[in-house]
Amino acid sequence: MEKTPTLIHVLIPLLPLLAFVVNGLFGKWLQGKAGYISIGAVVLSCLFSLITLGQVLSGQHFYGTVYEWITAGDFRIAIGFNIDQLTAAMIAMVTFVASLIHIYSVGYMHGDKGYARFFAYLSLFTFSMLMLVLANNFLLLYLGWEAVGLCSYLLIGFWYEKKSAADAGKKAFVVNRVGDFGFGLGVFLIFVTFGSLDYHEVFHAVGGVLGQKITIPLLVTSIEADLVTVICLLLFVGAMGKSAQFPLHVWLPDAMEGPTPVSALIHAATMVTAGVYMVARANPLFSESTTALTVVGIIGGFTALFAATIGLAQNDIKRVLAYSTVSQLGYMFLALGVGAYVAAIFHLLTHAFFKALLFLGSGSVIHAMSGEQDMRKMGGLRDKIPRTYWTFLIGTVAIAGIPPLAGFFSKDEILWKAFSHGTGYGKLLWLLGAVAAFMTAFYMFRLLYMTFFGESRVEPEAAHHLHESPWNMVGPLMVLAFFSAVAGFAGVPEAMLGNNWIHHFLGPVFEHGHEAGHAAAHGGHGLEVMMALLSILIAAAGIGLATYMYLLKPTLPAKLAASLGGLYRAVFNKWYMDELYDAVIVNPCKRFATFLWEFIDASIIDGIVNGVAAVSNFFGERIRKAQTGHVENYALFFVIGVVVILGFYLLG
Repeated sequence: MEKTPTLIHVLIPLLPLLAFVVNGLFGKWLQGKAGYISIGAVVLSCLFSLITLGQVLSGQHFYGTVYEWITAGDFRIAIGFNIDQLTAAMIAMVTFVASLIHIYSVGYMHGDKGYARFFAYLSLFTFSMLMLVLANNFLLLYLGWEAVGLCSYLLIGFWYEKKSAADAGKKAFVVNRVGDFGFGLGVFLIFVTFGSLDYHEVFHAVGGVLGQKITIPLLVTSIEADLVTVICLLLFVGAMGKSAQFPLHVWLPDAMEGPTPVSALIHAATMVTAGVYMVARANPLFSESTTALTVVGIIGGFTALFAATIGLAQNDIKRVLAYSTVSQLGYMFLALGVGAYVAAIFHLLTHAFFKALLFLGSGSVIHAMSGEQDMRKMGGLRDKIPRTYWTFLIGTVAIAGIPPLAGFFSKDEILWKAFSHGTGYGKLLWLLGAVAAFMTAFYMFRLLYMTFFGESRVEPEAAHHLHESPWNMVGPLMVLAFFSAVAGFAGVPEAMLGNNWIHHFLGPVFEHGHEAGHAAAHGGHGLEVMMALLSILIAAAGIGLATYMYLLKPTLPAKLAASLGGLYRAVFNKWYMDELYDAVIVNPCKRFATFLWEFIDASIIDGIVNGVAAVSNFFGERIRKAQTGHVENYALFFVIGVVVILGFYLLG
């Protein structure tokens, strides 16, 4: 039974917003206390989120208006909350992971001149994501959607004095504008179609528009398309931007220019998960369009594999993790594409723990290395920073998909759902995911071995200052390591003597979405166990290959790179995607802008303006000579004028 949201629910997003206002207005005077204000706000928000999760577990749901936001005739939009199982799980994860990242940031950002500004932005980021998740209508969702984009711009470019950071912030903002344009069109089309943006009203009315067509005008013709499919594809364009799916993935690796806690927050708990959440929330729409789901699945599967290939050759520790995020998000969309909504959200939740752990762990390594991020200048660190090493190892094993850590259960379920979809499309997605899983295990253990094992390659200056991070940084790593190890038990498949609690919990949210996917052909428990064993073997093969190449034969990678030649260079250079964008979009836009400036603006517009000014100056130079400043001259002109006028009058 649904109830009206209460004060506790309002305080969940309101507290981080208040922390942003306080730190934004008074941070100059608060200085070091700014961090504790943000931490206090987000920890209280986490406490209220956990209380809300408990309420939902007891069977309570909340849906209703907090206050009227926009009223214009019949058009009414409210600040309203929709708190069901999906929302409760998301807000608990967001606030919990954000709390740990806030605590970690106190140590990481200590002494930074923008300390208070950083925490103000961090609080605003948390508020924006919470509003996105709590919203009960598409316009409020869109508000949170745009707000997280703004916060990513502010935080990626936080060190704006550094050109690369400023450029990365702008790149993230511009690329997301492309996706958000499609998303905005989708929201408009929803309102035009259903006459409302409220979730309940839209989702309950979907059946009434099935089969309707919409005419899409093109340059020289027009096409007819299924209305629901067009809505879903427009929404998915937004998801491709926010969740960095091919070809709108190019902004996310550059986001590493921001402080490491920002990377952890973006990759684990906030912005990039927004697209996955949105598609899952709109499952009543997506599940009525096989075409839309197919597009979602193909883009997700391809992105999972494509990003994994790039991760194989990167040497910056944070960039490896960045491409890992792009790949793991691809897994989530792969799951959504076969209608496995619970599996997608399950992986989103487990991924939040081990990806936050890995990013914060990389930050601890960078902190110990005096800012160095190149893994080729690391090595042998496990004895120097042991607490960081052991927690990082847990995160690496989790993302590689080794049981019983969390990543195994969520990733294996996605692969199983794809394989058991009962179509060639499902088998194709399984193959893409399986190859990506092998690559993930390989490049993550490559990262582990290059950073923590072998002979030290640390520069003498960095080696002199090498030290373990303080407890306010290591403590969050230990908490995240614990959850990275145990969170997967929430979704142990029934075939493995589990009750798959996460499915029982989230399943009701996706009743209208046919969670198992259209025409899914489920195999028996025995086949599911065999596929799980195959997933373990795939991960083990990736780990084994990384062990052979980077521990047993450390000279082999360089020889292999040289022998692969152009293929290796293409992977190392990210398949030249940035160069392709420069050639196809950026440089033509620059040339067009130069044309507008040099020809249209400088020649035509300035020419007209300057020509008018020249004419005015010509006549002005001559007319001004009549202005002598002598009264008798003015009297003479006056008399002459009177005589001329009288003359014309008399002659007439």
